Amino acid sequence: MDPEIFYVLVGSVVVAAFARWRGWPAPLLVTVVALAVSFIPAVPNLRIDGHVLLNLVLPPLLYSASLDVSFVSFRRSMPQIRRLGVGLVVVTTVVVGLIAWLIMPSLTLPGALLLGAIVAPPDAVSAAAIGRRLGLPRRVMTVLSGESLINDATSLTLYRVFAAIVAGATISLGGGVWQFVVAVVVGVAIGVVAGLGMHQLRMRISDPVVIGTFGLLAPFGVYAITEHLGGSGVLGVVAMGLLVGYNAPRTSYATRMQEAPIWLSADFLLEAFVFAYIGLQLPPVIAELGATQVAGVLWLSVAVLAAVLLVRPLFVYPASAWGAFWSKLRLRQFERALESGQLEQRMQAVEEKRARRGWSSRRRPSEEQLRERFRESQLSWRDNAVISWAGMRGVVTLATALAAADLAGLDSGAAHAIVVVAFVVTVGTLLLQGLTLPLLINGLGVADVSDEEGEDRRQLAQVRARTREAGKVFLDAKRKAWEAEHGPEALAGFDRFAQRFTRVERDTEKGQREEDRMPRPSRDELVGLSKGWLQVRRDVLIAERDAGELNEEVMRELITAMDAEELALDTRLASPTAER
Repeated sequence: MDPEIFYVLVGSVVVAAFARWRGWPAPLLVTVVALAVSFIPAVPNLRIDGHVLLNLVLPPLLYSASLDVSFVSFRRSMPQIRRLGVGLVVVTTVVVGLIAWLIMPSLTLPGALLLGAIVAPPDAVSAAAIGRRLGLPRRVMTVLSGESLINDATSLTLYRVFAAIVAGATISLGGGVWQFVVAVVVGVAIGVVAGLGMHQLRMRISDPVVIGTFGLLAPFGVYAITEHLGGSGVLGVVAMGLLVGYNAPRTSYATRMQEAPIWLSADFLLEAFVFAYIGLQLPPVIAELGATQVAGVLWLSVAVLAAVLLVRPLFVYPASAWGAFWSKLRLRQFERALESGQLEQRMQAVEEKRARRGWSSRRRPSEEQLRERFRESQLSWRDNAVISWAGMRGVVTLATALAAADLAGLDSGAAHAIVVVAFVVTVGTLLLQGLTLPLLINGLGVADVSDEEGEDRRQLAQVRARTREAGKVFLDAKRKAWEAEHGPEALAGFDRFAQRFTRVERDTEKGQREEDRMPRPSRDELVGLSKGWLQVRRDVLIAERDAGELNEEVMRELITAMDAEELALDTRLASPTAER
């Protein structure tokens, strides 16, 4: 490793750790400190190839982020995510491209559109960090996180198309659209296959160290293979991460507990390094411009930055209104199908088809659950204001700009201009939006999550009743098996240990002394009873999540608590005094 890279890694981690200790947004502080350090003459020029930076940093960050995203919430918010992750990126690319072409014709239209594709995708790392710290509602965090998972795919696909045109290739509008469709289909297909394969691997291998190692390698492999086959590596990694994260509650608790801190540490290290690297690039990119170019490029940078800041809110509000209109139209069609009986006929046909194929029957969704599938989750104007201002740029913008600097067909002046503009937009959005976003959130009162907390409490009350019932059924079955093996007189010995799970009051001291002389579950039987009790409760949570009755975020919190119980059980059993 280059010593300069190691120094940047250490310095960025120290600054990020200080920011976390003080409760400040780490990406912003790291960028500001690196920006200040970059003006010190003794600091060497650190340059990393843009393609290398993308291939090393993007896959693990995307995979880790998609593991944490609720697949159910992601699917429910897909209309908003799709509009922002695809529609807004395309609109931003076109608007910025036209502005850049008018201000600096020497870029040429393909080169200007290439610049638009580079600065189009926001990076939600800093926005998510601010949102989590201030307690943004789950509905807003889901949209921001989901957008960041797919907008890179749109941007990089547009980047490839315009880069090919700059290099001299002839690509029509239809050809560009076809390339985008192929990238999406291939990327999602490979990601789904990899996600299902990774899940099977996690179910069959119990060693968390081996599974953790495969997990670290998987995003790099899927990204490289998908890109090699002409697909979107971003979508491949995201699809795999969403599937693995969705099925994570079905794997062993040891796997979940070991991989969580691994990815937290990896994210912390990579994000700190990336934002430090962004801050260190100002003097080199300015120095590479000629004295006559500086004024023109800076004017272009300011114009592009202003366009990026304005296009987002001008797109978000009309798009939200269109989503509300389309949602009402779909709901009206649903109500008509419900009243005419067509919906019931379709559902019966689906059930009969599943029965003919020998598939297991599924719980039929209620009418309200079906309405939720057609009803787009509505965001208030305050929510949209936060989303409109959470457009900070990051690693993808800078890395693709550095990669574009080496493109054939792009002269050195245009290449340097693209790097400077990308840098100004990245740092400008990080500072302008990042520093003022907390003020906007607090000023609008968007961080009020009382409605979500009330809904979570309602779901918790319902799911706890169901888990208690499932646990009772499990213990009753074990009790009958114990009675059949040892006789009715031995039930008191079983009940004594069952009370540990049901928290029933114990009998009198006399009764306890009598139980001590009766058969009791052995150590292995007690372990099986304990783990079975935990597993049936997990199964209820997963079933409620799958049926749409429980938020995935709430389910994960409850399963984390159960994982801690199982870890405590295994720790006690592994202790030298366990046999006693």
